[in-house]
Amino acid sequence: MGKYKIIFSKAKCTGALSCVGVNQKIWKPSSDGKVDLVGSKDLKNGTFELIIDEKDYQKNKNAAKVCPVGAIKLEPVK
Repeated sequence: MGKYKIIFSKAKCTGALSCVGVNQKIWKPSSDGKVDLVGSKDLKNGTFELIIDEKDYQKNKNAAKVCPVGAIKLEPVK
C-alpha cells in the first residue's frame, strides 16, 4: 500500500472551505478564517505537510480538486 504527502499552502488559502466539505476528517475551519490540516507538520513557511495512506488518497485528491486557489497538492512518497 502506497503513501502520499499532502502539501498545503496555508498562505494561499482563502478560506473557501471546499476541502472541509469533501473531507471533514482532516480539513477543519480555523480561527483565522482559513483551514487547518489536522495532524500536519508545520514547515515554517506557510506550508504544512501530512503523510497519508493510499486509502485516504481519493478523498484528499478530491479536496485538492475543489480548492479554488490550488493550495492543496498531493505527491507520492518515495
